[in-house]
Amino acid sequence: MLHQGDALKELKKLADDSAQVIIADPPYFNVLEDEAWDTQWKTPEAYLAWCEKWVGQCLRVLKEDGLCFIFGQLGKREHTFLHLMSRLTQQHSFHDLIIWDRAVGYNERRDSFTPQYEMILVLRKGETVKFNKNAVRLPYSAKTITEYLRDTRYKDLKARKEHLKMGKYATNILRVPSLKGMHKEKVGHPSQKPLRLIHKLIACSTDPDDLVLDPFLGSGTTAIAAQALGRRWIGIERQPEYVKMARQRIKSQSLPTTREKGTVKKTKD
Repeated sequence: MLHQGDALKELKKLADDSAQVIIADPPYFNVLEDEAWDTQWKTPEAYLAWCEKWVGQCLRVLKEDGLCFIFGQLGKREHTFLHLMSRLTQQHSFHDLIIWDRAVGYNERRDSFTPQYEMILVLRKGETVKFNKNAVRLPYSAKTITEYLRDTRYKDLKARKEHLKMGKYATNILRVPSLKGMHKEKVGHPSQKPLRLIHKLIACSTDPDDLVLDPFLGSGTTAIAAQALGRRWIGIERQPEYVKMARQRIKSQSLPTTREKGTVKKTKD
């Protein structure tokens, strides 16, 4: 369900303990300097205060065993997200810090390394969380499996082979190429995230029919990923052009899927 409106106002309308996972990709503050929605705060303090409010509402809505994923990025010399992470982890329970390795760099600088990553701060609400590591395993190649099976330390080769076929556990550095050039997923949103990346976050933290909440839906990626995985979803988006973009994209990409061991195989691109 897509709600058009201000994130903070719409979040206040949602019930306590109702969302299993929250995927939040908010404005980064003066990183996308040509976008009015990313430069609307006069000071870093004003931006941080706003973030504290909507994150507080997200944690209220989050279930006791749920996770809240918050995207962030450093600008050319902007470091506000570092301060945001510090504040939020003093107010809420820290769970993890994921590095999204975009595979290619952006905004090349003359006097430092070319940045190639964004961060995803993960907050939890309760002491224990729902998390399925098997849902995001990375497959081994046939050659690698053959080599590993030669290891004489393993006596039960059948069990070892089954384990290897499931793939290796993913780390908290997720390498997923960003949407560059004429990528087929691109629809015109300046900070659109790859479906594959959002799939991973939802697959590891939810079960079928769980509710996924995105307070900054943008082009609709979270909704599409949630639908493909058989999860319910709520998206909030203020900008009318993005609401229209998301609705069109969600409608056009509502394709049949096949669930397999907690992952999703799309029937067509």
